[in-house]
Amino acid sequence: MSAVLQGLPRTVLRLHRTALLGWAAAVAALTGWLVWLNEVTAGSVLDSLARCRRTDLCHDAFTGLDYSEPTGWIGTLVSHSFLAVAAFAGGALIGRELESGTARLAWTQGVTPTRWLTAKLALPALAVTAGGTVLVLVYRWGWGAHRSLMGDQWSTGDVFVARGPLTVAYGLCALAVGALAALLLRRTLAALGAAVAATWLVDVLLTEYRADLWPKLIRTSPTPFTLPDGAWQVNRGRNAGGEFAVYHPASHFWPLHLVETGVVLALTTLATTAAFLVLRRRAA
Repeated sequence: MSAVLQGLPRTVLRLHRTALLGWAAAVAALTGWLVWLNEVTAGSVLDSLARCRRTDLCHDAFTGLDYSEPTGWIGTLVSHSFLAVAAFAGGALIGRELESGTARLAWTQGVTPTRWLTAKLALPALAVTAGGTVLVLVYRWGWGAHRSLMGDQWSTGDVFVARGPLTVAYGLCALAVGALAALLLRRTLAALGAAVAATWLVDVLLTEYRADLWPKLIRTSPTPFTLPDGAWQVNRGRNAGGEFAVYHPASHFWPLHLVETGVVLALTTLATTAAFLVLRRRAA
């Protein structure tokens, strides 16, 4: 029995090596793309902009899109990588084995359902954490390297997620929700769709209420005023006292980011606990 238990991680790795290699390739590709943009493309764009200022032939200014657009797409892919994790967890990782009956076969070979699910989740969780951490670190470096060529801000949805541990938290949450969906539905395609939809809904809701996760600042003045550089303006208007603005300064990035990370990790814990409870009932 001990030999079977020791071989569980190896079995999981063998069964899902294609997905793990695909994840590693995606991390490497996005990292290489961002390095190329900052080390090669950015220099060419800056040279074009300098020529534009010297000669007044400013059609070359549009070459700035060669840097800003791909960088924006990388941020989108990093921040939404959790959707791929949810699809994998609900479909291939758990759903397919429950639907085919191989999970129950494993439970008759000296592996308890709890140990089976633990082994199933542990290796992907390690891969999601390691790959997500690499993407976050590289994206933080790339996003801050040439700010003059970018038009986004720290409060932009994709940028907000991709610049910190929230990326990893969403990935782990997607893994747990995918496992729970598969255990509840026991059908590969249904679990895949439900996992993607559920994690997407979590992201939409938290994005909608993100500004409320930390106390906002309010500034009022009888005359027009300008907010500090990098401020996230949540609301602005006029009242009896003059002009007012509700905003988050740039220093609020980490409080907002860490609070949302905590919320997502709490949901991850709940989904993981629920998955083990459902498994215990199914196995009984």
